Amino acid sequence: MKKNFIIIALLIGCCSLPLNAQKQEKSLTIEVSNNWEQAKTDAAVVINLQKLKVGFKIKSAVVTEENIEIPSQLDDMDRDHKMDELVFVTDLPAQGKKTFKVMLSSEKSSKTYPARVYSEMFIAEPRKNKHQSVQSITVPGSSDIYNMIRPHGPVLESELVGYRLYFNEKQTPDIYGKFNKGLEIKESQFYPTDAQLAKGFGDDVLRVFDSCGPGAFKGWNGKKATHITPVDTRTERIISYGPVRVIAEIEVTGWKYQGAELNMTTRYTLYAGHRDLHIEAFFDEPLKNETFCTGVQDIIGSVSYSDHKGLVGSWGTDWPVNDTVKYAKETVGLGTCIPQRYVQSEEKDKDNYLYTVGAPQANYFDYYTTFTSMKETFGYKTPEAWFAYLRQWKEELDHPITIKVK
Repeated sequence: MKKNFIIIALLIGCCSLPLNAQKQEKSLTIEVSNNWEQAKTDAAVVINLQKLKVGFKIKSAVVTEENIEIPSQLDDMDRDHKMDELVFVTDLPAQGKKTFKVMLSSEKSSKTYPARVYSEMFIAEPRKNKHQSVQSITVPGSSDIYNMIRPHGPVLESELVGYRLYFNEKQTPDIYGKFNKGLEIKESQFYPTDAQLAKGFGDDVLRVFDSCGPGAFKGWNGKKATHITPVDTRTERIISYGPVRVIAEIEVTGWKYQGAELNMTTRYTLYAGHRDLHIEAFFDEPLKNETFCTGVQDIIGSVSYSDHKGLVGSWGTDWPVNDTVKYAKETVGLGTCIPQRYVQSEEKDKDNYLYTVGAPQANYFDYYTTFTSMKETFGYKTPEAWFAYLRQWKEELDHPITIKVK
Protein backbone atom coordinates (compact mmCIF):
# COMPACT_ATOMS: atom_id res chain seq x y z
CA MET A 1 0.00 0.00 0.00
CA LYS A 2 2.80 2.41 0.87
CA LYS A 3 4.44 1.90 -2.54
CA ASN A 4 1.16 2.61 -4.35
CA PHE A 5 0.62 5.76 -2.29
CA ILE A 6 4.06 7.05 -3.21
CA ILE A 7 3.45 6.47 -6.92
CA ILE A 8 0.13 8.30 -6.82
CA ALA A 9 1.66 11.21 -4.94
CA LEU A 10 4.42 11.52 -7.49
CA LEU A 11 1.93 11.52 -10.33
CA ILE A 12 -0.11 14.25 -8.68
CA GLY A 13 3.04 16.30 -8.14
CA CYS A 14 4.06 15.94 -11.79
CA CYS A 15 0.66 16.99 -13.05
CA SER A 16 0.61 20.09 -10.88
CA LEU A 17 3.93 21.50 -12.09
CA PRO A 18 2.51 23.53 -15.03
CA LEU A 19 0.03 25.18 -12.67
CA ASN A 20 2.90 26.44 -10.56
CA ALA A 21 4.97 27.73 -13.49
CA GLN A 22 6.04 31.29 -12.74
CA LYS A 23 5.29 34.23 -15.00
CA GLN A 24 8.37 35.48 -16.81
CA GLU A 25 8.80 39.13 -17.76
CA LYS A 26 11.30 41.30 -19.57
CA SER A 27 11.45 45.10 -19.35
CA LEU A 28 12.73 47.19 -22.26
CA THR A 29 13.30 50.83 -23.01
CA ILE A 30 12.57 51.91 -26.58
CA GLU A 31 13.99 55.16 -27.92
CA VAL A 32 12.34 56.42 -31.12
CA SER A 33 13.79 59.34 -33.09
CA ASN A 34 12.55 61.40 -36.02
CA ASN A 35 15.54 62.92 -37.79
CA TRP A 36 13.41 64.58 -40.47
CA GLU A 37 12.66 68.32 -40.44
CA GLN A 38 8.92 67.58 -40.60
CA ALA A 39 6.69 66.13 -37.87
CA LYS A 40 5.41 62.59 -38.27
CA THR A 41 1.90 61.41 -37.42
CA ASP A 42 1.19 57.78 -36.50
CA ALA A 43 4.75 56.70 -37.25
CA ALA A 44 4.92 52.91 -37.06
CA VAL A 45 7.30 51.53 -34.43
CA VAL A 46 8.08 47.87 -35.12
CA ILE A 47 10.25 45.83 -32.74
CA ASN A 48 11.75 42.53 -33.95
CA LEU A 49 11.21 40.24 -30.96
CA GLN A 50 13.31 37.38 -32.29
CA LYS A 51 16.43 39.53 -32.10
CA LEU A 52 15.82 40.21 -28.40
CA LYS A 53 16.26 36.56 -27.32
CA VAL A 54 14.28 37.08 -24.10
CA GLY A 55 14.41 33.37 -23.17
CA PHE A 56 10.67 32.72 -22.98
CA LYS A 57 7.63 32.58 -25.25
CA ILE A 58 6.13 36.07 -25.40
CA LYS A 59 2.34 36.04 -25.05
CA SER A 60 1.54 39.65 -24.12
CA ALA A 61 3.09 43.11 -23.99
CA VAL A 62 2.37 46.49 -22.41
CA VAL A 63 3.76 49.71 -23.89
CA THR A 64 3.76 52.93 -21.88
CA GLU A 65 4.72 56.52 -22.67
CA GLU A 66 5.32 58.66 -19.57
CA ASN A 67 3.52 55.99 -17.49
CA ILE A 68 0.45 56.08 -19.75
CA GLU A 69 -0.37 52.83 -21.53
CA ILE A 70 -0.77 53.10 -25.30
CA PRO A 71 -2.29 50.60 -27.76
CA SER A 72 0.06 47.98 -29.16
CA GLN A 73 -0.10 44.53 -30.68
CA LEU A 74 1.95 41.38 -31.11
CA ASP A 75 2.07 39.62 -34.49
CA ASP A 76 3.08 36.10 -35.50
CA MET A 77 4.37 36.85 -38.99
CA ASP A 78 5.40 33.33 -40.07
CA ARG A 79 2.55 31.39 -38.40
CA ASP A 80 4.84 29.31 -36.17
CA HIS A 81 2.81 30.21 -33.04
CA LYS A 82 5.55 32.50 -31.74
CA MET A 83 5.23 36.27 -31.68
CA ASP A 84 7.70 37.90 -34.06
CA GLU A 85 6.94 41.61 -33.85
CA LEU A 86 5.65 44.19 -31.39
CA VAL A 87 4.12 47.26 -33.04
CA PHE A 88 2.61 50.57 -32.01
CA VAL A 89 2.23 54.02 -33.59
CA THR A 90 3.23 57.41 -32.27
CA ASP A 91 3.38 61.09 -33.24
CA LEU A 92 6.85 62.61 -33.37
CA PRO A 93 7.79 66.29 -33.68
CA ALA A 94 10.34 67.42 -36.25
CA GLN A 95 13.83 66.38 -35.13
CA GLY A 96 12.09 64.88 -32.10
CA LYS A 97 12.62 61.90 -29.84
CA LYS A 98 10.41 59.84 -27.53
CA THR A 99 11.09 57.12 -24.99
CA PHE A 100 8.76 54.19 -24.31
CA LYS A 101 8.75 51.45 -21.70
CA VAL A 102 7.81 47.93 -22.74
CA MET A 103 6.98 44.97 -20.51
CA LEU A 104 6.99 41.61 -22.26
CA SER A 105 5.30 38.70 -20.49
CA SER A 106 4.95 34.93 -20.77
CA GLU A 107 1.31 35.20 -19.67
CA LYS A 108 -1.60 35.88 -21.98
CA SER A 109 -3.68 39.00 -21.49
CA SER A 110 -7.39 39.56 -22.12
CA LYS A 111 -6.84 43.30 -22.51
CA THR A 112 -8.22 44.96 -25.65
CA TYR A 113 -7.66 48.37 -27.20
CA PRO A 114 -10.01 50.45 -29.37
CA ALA A 115 -9.58 49.33 -32.98
CA ARG A 116 -8.16 51.85 -35.44
CA VAL A 117 -8.01 49.33 -38.28
CA TYR A 118 -10.18 46.50 -39.59
CA SER A 119 -9.60 43.36 -41.62
CA GLU A 120 -11.87 40.53 -42.72
CA MET A 121 -12.56 37.95 -45.44
CA PHE A 122 -15.77 35.97 -45.92
CA ILE A 123 -16.91 32.99 -47.92
CA ALA A 124 -20.46 33.16 -49.23
CA GLU A 125 -23.30 30.87 -48.17
CA PRO A 126 -25.82 31.78 -50.91
CA ARG A 127 -28.64 29.44 -49.80
CA LYS A 128 -28.59 30.95 -46.30
CA ASN A 129 -27.87 34.48 -47.52
CA LYS A 130 -25.01 34.59 -45.02
CA HIS A 131 -21.23 34.89 -45.06
CA GLN A 132 -18.79 32.86 -42.99
CA SER A 133 -15.64 34.59 -41.79
CA VAL A 134 -12.42 32.83 -42.84
CA GLN A 135 -8.78 33.61 -42.14
CA SER A 136 -7.05 31.72 -44.96
CA ILE A 137 -8.08 29.94 -48.15
CA THR A 138 -5.91 27.90 -50.51
CA VAL A 139 -7.17 26.79 -53.93
CA PRO A 140 -5.67 25.21 -57.05
CA GLY A 141 -4.49 27.83 -59.50
CA SER A 142 -7.19 26.80 -61.96
CA SER A 143 -10.02 27.48 -59.46
CA ASP A 144 -12.39 30.39 -59.90
CA ILE A 145 -13.26 31.40 -56.34
CA TYR A 146 -13.53 35.15 -56.92
CA ASN A 147 -17.33 35.32 -56.65
CA MET A 148 -17.48 33.01 -53.63
CA ILE A 149 -15.32 35.32 -51.52
CA ARG A 150 -16.61 38.53 -50.01
CA PRO A 151 -15.62 41.16 -50.76
CA HIS A 152 -13.72 39.30 -53.53
CA GLY A 153 -10.73 38.87 -51.17
CA PRO A 154 -9.34 40.20 -47.88
CA VAL A 155 -10.27 43.75 -46.93
CA LEU A 156 -7.90 46.11 -45.09
CA GLU A 157 -9.17 49.36 -43.59
CA SER A 158 -7.79 52.32 -41.65
CA GLU A 159 -9.68 55.42 -40.56
CA LEU A 160 -8.76 57.08 -43.85
CA VAL A 161 -9.11 54.42 -46.56
CA GLY A 162 -10.07 50.87 -47.43
CA TYR A 163 -8.48 48.31 -49.75
CA ARG A 164 -9.52 44.86 -50.91
CA LEU A 165 -7.24 42.32 -52.58
CA TYR A 166 -8.76 40.45 -55.50
CA PHE A 167 -8.74 36.66 -55.11
CA ASN A 168 -7.83 35.85 -58.71
CA GLU A 169 -4.96 36.13 -61.15
CA LYS A 170 -5.19 39.95 -61.06
CA GLN A 171 -4.25 40.15 -57.36
CA THR A 172 -5.09 43.86 -57.66
CA PRO A 173 -5.85 46.15 -54.72
CA ASP A 174 -9.21 47.82 -55.21
CA ILE A 175 -10.10 50.93 -53.21
CA TYR A 176 -12.88 52.20 -50.96
CA GLY A 177 -13.16 55.97 -50.59
CA LYS A 178 -14.76 57.72 -47.60
CA PHE A 179 -16.44 61.03 -46.91
CA ASN A 180 -15.38 61.04 -43.26
CA LYS A 181 -12.65 59.45 -41.19
CA GLY A 182 -13.61 56.29 -39.32
CA LEU A 183 -14.12 52.54 -39.67
CA GLU A 184 -17.19 51.48 -41.63
CA ILE A 185 -16.41 48.46 -43.81
CA LYS A 186 -17.29 46.02 -41.02
CA GLU A 187 -20.83 47.32 -41.43
CA SER A 188 -20.91 48.01 -45.17
CA GLN A 189 -18.78 45.02 -46.29
CA PHE A 190 -17.47 47.19 -49.17
CA TYR A 191 -21.03 47.24 -50.57
CA PRO A 192 -22.99 49.92 -48.71
CA THR A 193 -26.77 49.80 -48.81
CA ASP A 194 -28.86 52.75 -49.97
CA ALA A 195 -29.54 53.55 -46.31
CA GLN A 196 -25.82 53.51 -45.50
CA LEU A 197 -25.03 55.70 -48.49
CA ALA A 198 -27.67 58.14 -47.29
CA LYS A 199 -25.91 58.22 -43.90
CA GLY A 200 -22.65 59.25 -45.56
CA PHE A 201 -20.88 55.91 -45.96
CA GLY A 202 -18.12 55.62 -48.52
CA ASP A 203 -18.01 53.17 -51.43
CA ASP A 204 -15.94 51.55 -54.15
CA VAL A 205 -14.39 54.47 -56.07
CA LEU A 206 -12.39 52.79 -58.86
CA ARG A 207 -13.08 50.27 -61.62
CA VAL A 208 -9.69 48.66 -62.05
CA PHE A 209 -10.49 46.53 -65.12
CA ASP A 210 -7.26 44.63 -66.00
CA SER A 211 -4.99 47.43 -64.78
CA CYS A 212 -2.63 47.45 -61.82
CA GLY A 213 -5.01 49.84 -60.01
CA PRO A 214 -3.04 51.33 -57.14
CA GLY A 215 0.27 49.49 -57.01
CA ALA A 216 -0.60 45.91 -57.95
CA PHE A 217 2.46 43.70 -58.36
CA LYS A 218 2.44 42.39 -61.94
CA GLY A 219 4.47 40.45 -64.43
CA TRP A 220 5.96 42.18 -67.49
CA ASN A 221 6.12 40.71 -71.00
CA GLY A 222 8.19 43.49 -72.54
CA LYS A 223 5.15 45.45 -73.74
CA LYS A 224 2.54 45.39 -70.99
CA ALA A 225 1.72 44.31 -67.45
CA THR A 226 0.56 40.71 -67.04
CA HIS A 227 -1.40 38.87 -64.35
CA ILE A 228 0.03 36.35 -61.85
CA THR A 229 -0.80 33.21 -63.82
CA PRO A 230 -0.44 30.28 -64.39
CA VAL A 231 0.18 29.07 -60.84
CA ASP A 232 -0.18 25.73 -59.05
CA THR A 233 -1.91 27.12 -55.96
CA ARG A 234 -3.13 30.50 -54.77
CA THR A 235 -3.63 31.37 -51.08
CA GLU A 236 -5.06 34.53 -49.56
CA ARG A 237 -4.83 34.97 -45.81
CA ILE A 238 -5.10 37.51 -43.05
CA ILE A 239 -2.09 37.64 -40.72
CA SER A 240 -3.21 40.40 -38.36
CA TYR A 241 -6.56 41.94 -37.42
CA GLY A 242 -5.32 44.98 -35.49
CA PRO A 243 -5.88 47.12 -33.46
CA VAL A 244 -2.80 49.03 -34.69
CA ARG A 245 -2.18 47.45 -38.10
CA VAL A 246 -3.77 44.88 -40.38
CA ILE A 247 -1.81 42.51 -42.60
CA ALA A 248 -2.88 40.23 -45.45
CA GLU A 249 -0.89 37.98 -47.76
CA ILE A 250 -1.30 36.45 -51.19
CA GLU A 251 0.86 33.37 -51.74
CA VAL A 252 1.32 31.59 -55.04
CA THR A 253 3.26 28.41 -55.72
CA GLY A 254 4.55 27.22 -59.06
CA TRP A 255 4.17 30.52 -60.92
CA LYS A 256 5.49 29.80 -64.42
CA TYR A 257 7.18 33.04 -65.34
CA GLN A 258 9.99 34.03 -67.68
CA GLY A 259 11.39 30.50 -67.81
CA ALA A 260 11.32 30.06 -64.02
CA GLU A 261 8.92 28.52 -61.52
CA LEU A 262 8.46 30.97 -58.67
CA ASN A 263 6.99 30.57 -55.21
CA MET A 264 6.04 34.07 -54.07
CA THR A 265 4.27 35.65 -51.10
CA THR A 266 3.07 39.24 -51.42
CA ARG A 267 2.35 40.93 -48.09
CA TYR A 268 0.14 44.00 -47.64
CA THR A 269 0.30 46.08 -44.42
CA LEU A 270 -1.94 49.02 -43.48
CA TYR A 271 -1.30 51.02 -40.31
CA ALA A 272 -3.66 53.08 -38.18
CA GLY A 273 -3.84 56.66 -39.41
CA HIS A 274 -2.32 55.77 -42.80
CA ARG A 275 -3.64 55.92 -46.32
CA ASP A 276 -0.58 54.18 -47.81
CA LEU A 277 -0.22 50.43 -48.16
CA HIS A 278 3.18 48.79 -47.66
CA ILE A 279 3.66 45.97 -50.19
CA GLU A 280 6.41 43.37 -49.84
CA ALA A 281 7.27 40.50 -52.18
CA PHE A 282 9.05 37.41 -50.76
CA PHE A 283 10.48 34.58 -52.88
CA ASP A 284 11.62 31.22 -51.56
CA GLU A 285 14.80 31.37 -53.68
CA PRO A 286 16.96 34.26 -54.92
CA LEU A 287 15.72 35.81 -58.15
CA LYS A 288 17.75 35.70 -61.32
CA ASN A 289 16.99 38.30 -63.97
CA GLU A 290 13.20 38.20 -63.83
CA THR A 291 11.53 41.53 -64.50
CA PHE A 292 8.23 42.56 -62.91
CA CYS A 293 6.30 45.82 -62.88
CA THR A 294 4.01 48.02 -60.81
CA GLY A 295 2.71 51.57 -60.91
CA VAL A 296 -0.74 53.19 -61.14
CA GLN A 297 -3.76 52.87 -63.36
CA ASP A 298 -4.24 55.26 -66.26
CA ILE A 299 -7.77 56.30 -65.32
CA ILE A 300 -9.91 57.55 -68.21
CA GLY A 301 -8.97 61.15 -68.92
CA SER A 302 -6.19 61.03 -66.35
CA VAL A 303 -3.26 63.30 -65.86
CA SER A 304 -0.05 61.79 -64.50
CA TYR A 305 3.09 62.70 -62.61
CA SER A 306 6.47 61.01 -62.37
CA ASP A 307 9.78 61.97 -60.83
CA HIS A 308 11.41 59.30 -63.06
CA LYS A 309 13.06 57.85 -59.95
CA GLY A 310 10.41 55.45 -58.66
CA LEU A 311 7.49 57.77 -57.87
CA VAL A 312 4.46 57.79 -60.17
CA GLY A 313 0.94 59.15 -59.75
CA SER A 314 -2.29 59.65 -61.66
CA TRP A 315 -5.54 61.58 -61.25
CA GLY A 316 -8.73 60.91 -63.15
CA THR A 317 -12.50 60.49 -63.19
CA ASP A 318 -14.57 57.46 -64.21
CA TRP A 319 -17.57 55.38 -63.21
CA PRO A 320 -16.49 53.00 -60.41
CA VAL A 321 -18.95 50.24 -61.41
CA ASN A 322 -20.88 49.12 -64.47
CA ASP A 323 -24.12 50.71 -63.20
CA THR A 324 -23.87 54.23 -64.61
CA VAL A 325 -27.47 55.12 -63.64
CA LYS A 326 -27.44 54.61 -59.88
CA TYR A 327 -23.81 55.60 -59.35
CA ALA A 328 -21.98 58.81 -60.23
CA LYS A 329 -18.47 59.13 -61.61
CA GLU A 330 -15.70 59.18 -59.01
CA THR A 331 -12.49 61.20 -59.07
CA VAL A 332 -9.45 59.59 -57.47
CA GLY A 333 -5.73 60.14 -57.20
CA LEU A 334 -3.33 57.19 -57.15
CA GLY A 335 0.35 56.99 -56.23
CA THR A 336 3.08 54.35 -56.05
CA CYS A 337 6.58 54.82 -54.66
CA ILE A 338 9.33 52.29 -55.38
CA PRO A 339 12.87 52.43 -53.96
CA GLN A 340 15.09 53.48 -56.84
CA ARG A 341 17.45 50.53 -56.35
CA TYR A 342 14.72 48.21 -57.70
CA VAL A 343 13.77 50.34 -60.72
CA GLN A 344 14.84 49.15 -64.16
CA SER A 345 12.84 51.32 -66.57
CA GLU A 346 9.81 53.60 -66.82
CA GLU A 347 7.04 52.31 -69.10
CA LYS A 348 3.52 53.07 -70.33
CA ASP A 349 1.05 50.48 -71.54
CA LYS A 350 -2.63 50.81 -72.50
CA ASP A 351 -3.90 50.72 -68.91
CA ASN A 352 -1.04 51.88 -66.69
CA TYR A 353 1.82 54.20 -65.86
CA LEU A 354 4.56 51.77 -64.83
CA TYR A 355 8.04 51.08 -63.61
CA THR A 356 9.65 47.73 -64.34
CA VAL A 357 11.43 46.35 -61.29
CA GLY A 358 13.78 43.56 -60.36
CA ALA A 359 16.04 42.32 -57.59
CA PRO A 360 18.65 39.92 -59.04
CA GLN A 361 20.21 37.58 -56.45
CA ALA A 362 17.74 38.78 -53.80
CA ASN A 363 14.56 37.11 -52.58
CA TYR A 364 12.78 40.25 -51.37
CA PHE A 365 11.78 43.74 -52.35
CA ASP A 366 9.17 46.24 -51.19
CA TYR A 367 7.39 49.45 -52.14
CA TYR A 368 4.35 51.57 -51.19
CA THR A 369 1.08 52.57 -52.82
CA THR A 370 -1.58 55.09 -51.82
CA PHE A 371 -4.72 56.88 -53.00
CA THR A 372 -7.18 59.70 -52.33
CA SER A 373 -10.82 60.10 -53.29
CA MET A 374 -12.44 63.40 -54.20
CA LYS A 375 -15.31 62.59 -51.81
CA GLU A 376 -12.98 62.83 -48.80
CA THR A 377 -13.70 65.82 -46.59
CA PHE A 378 -10.11 65.44 -45.36
CA GLY A 379 -8.37 64.77 -48.68
CA TYR A 380 -7.12 66.46 -51.86
CA LYS A 381 -9.24 68.27 -54.43
CA THR A 382 -6.93 68.90 -57.39
CA PRO A 383 -4.27 66.92 -59.22
CA GLU A 384 -1.73 69.60 -58.32
CA ALA A 385 -2.45 69.20 -54.60
CA TRP A 386 -2.32 65.40 -54.92
CA PHE A 387 0.99 65.34 -56.77
CA ALA A 388 2.48 67.76 -54.24
CA TYR A 389 1.37 65.36 -51.50
CA LEU A 390 3.02 62.45 -53.33
CA ARG A 391 6.33 64.28 -53.42
CA GLN A 392 6.13 64.98 -49.69
CA TRP A 393 5.07 61.37 -49.06
CA LYS A 394 8.14 60.08 -50.86
CA GLU A 395 10.36 62.41 -48.86
CA GLU A 396 8.82 61.11 -45.64
CA LEU A 397 9.40 57.49 -46.75
CA ASP A 398 13.02 58.44 -47.44
CA HIS A 399 13.38 59.63 -43.82
CA PRO A 400 12.31 56.66 -41.66
CA ILE A 401 12.36 56.84 -37.90
CA THR A 402 15.21 55.23 -35.97
CA ILE A 403 14.53 52.78 -33.16
CA LYS A 404 16.90 51.82 -30.35
CA VAL A 405 16.15 49.04 -27.88
CA LYS A 406 17.84 49.36 -24.50
